[in-house]
Amino acid sequence: MQSFLLLLPAGLSAVVLAAHFLFHGDLLLMLASLALISLLWVRRSWAARVIQAGLLLGSAEWVRTLLVRVNERGALGEPYARFALILGAVALATAASALPFGTRRLRRRFGLPGS
Repeated sequence: MQSFLLLLPAGLSAVVLAAHFLFHGDLLLMLASLALISLLWVRRSWAARVIQAGLLLGSAEWVRTLLVRVNERGALGEPYARFALILGAVALATAASALPFGTRRLRRRFGLPGS
């Protein structure tokens, strides 16, 4: 049960990222994001590293989206501070969801070094 709770942020981040890609019509990246969820059940070190890399790339996508949208809103004279704060928090939460893979429980589950 504790492993489930440690992996829950990664799964939720992958779902939100998949919704982002679906909204923008990028089905391939949406499927890749959803594939991260299936890797949560693969008890191999490579799976953990792929999930972590996917989450960090997802965080970079949120930052990219933040910069693009803030520039667009600024050019149109629309308010953007709250929008930037929300997307910044989503980017931070996505990156932070990769951190539980450093816990003893998940290192042991995935056979990572230091377990």
